[in-house]
Amino acid sequence: MAFRGVDYLLIDSNFSEQELLVRQTARRFVEERVMPLIRDCYRDARFPLELVPEMAEMGFLGANLEGYGCAGMSNVEYGLVMQEIERGDSGLRSFVSVQGALVMYPIHEYGSEEQKERWLPLLQAGKAIGCFGLTEPGFGSNPSGMLARAVRDGAGWVLNGEKTWITNGSIADVAVVWARAFDGEKAEGIRGFLVERGTPGFTTSEIHGKLSMRASVTASLALADCRVPDAAMLPKATGLKAALACLSQARHGIGWGAVGAAMDCYETARTYVVLRRQFDDRPLASHQLVQEKLAGMITEITKAQLLALHCGRLKDQGRLEAAHISMLKRNNVAMALDCARVSRDLLGANGITDEYPIMRHLCNLETVKTYEGTDHIHTLVIGERVTGVAAYR
Repeated sequence: MAFRGVDYLLIDSNFSEQELLVRQTARRFVEERVMPLIRDCYRDARFPLELVPEMAEMGFLGANLEGYGCAGMSNVEYGLVMQEIERGDSGLRSFVSVQGALVMYPIHEYGSEEQKERWLPLLQAGKAIGCFGLTEPGFGSNPSGMLARAVRDGAGWVLNGEKTWITNGSIADVAVVWARAFDGEKAEGIRGFLVERGTPGFTTSEIHGKLSMRASVTASLALADCRVPDAAMLPKATGLKAALACLSQARHGIGWGAVGAAMDCYETARTYVVLRRQFDDRPLASHQLVQEKLAGMITEITKAQLLALHCGRLKDQGRLEAAHISMLKRNNVAMALDCARVSRDLLGANGITDEYPIMRHLCNLETVKTYEGTDHIHTLVIGERVTGVAAYR
């Protein structure tokens, strides 16, 4: 039976007809195209590349950007798309997040007109794939310590360094790479560069052996005397602040996406306990401890829905701050992980098989909790906001 949504508190009444239509379009895509193949993709550690043109045609790539073929959705509409796609799988939502928020957004926000006209229509149409190179082997939560360097050499730059845990890395046509720039001995600060696949000195290697995000491509990027022209630099991206602003765009989508994963786990568990009969042929759902778990999950999902909706509305008003997004990401991902664990418990041994989606979501969410700002980092961001004291500097 098709998924009808999880809406205990009539939250749908807060959405416009257009927003509900966008969600329904994404929901139908997930039901008809994602669900039939995602179990095998996860099992085989294969990213469903064949879905990219379809997602592009529906406007999901760079959905909340304006111009250059982008759909120009509101941030609430974009959030609803992320929710539905992650109800299918976190790895597929990660692809859409990276393509839109971490590749198209920095080009749209910080790129030259030539860069925008060249790359944005291709990326929006799914005819080019991008990746975002910030994390390094020794620097994850503290990107300000990055070692990657870009040294001016005549009319271009020579890049050296390594990036790792890069979603889409080995299938990307273009990488947004962040490096410390130097003009001779003069430090120019952290800058962003567009490095194309096939550029001499630029290589990628896929990371294997993952027990999470198996339907997603993850890779390392290596830059060894990689020469790019001056036109490859994003002219308006100056300092680490620009890179972190891109992460804020993606984290907003993550906060919505986690709700979708929680919904899928909850609805799987709810259906199971209604149908499964034990102890004098009574449904599991008739037991008090089972109902307590369901009540707890639906309450937390509802709170997360309201948090996501309010953040989306604030973002559309231009009032959403990075510290607000930290609460959204931290709360909703932790909530989704808890729902996955409780749902697995309700299914008993059946919960660990891939006949059901729960363990796939649970394993994926362990990664979602870590990437784009760990739970601990977002805790400290919130702590600084409420005390005025930075505990991580």
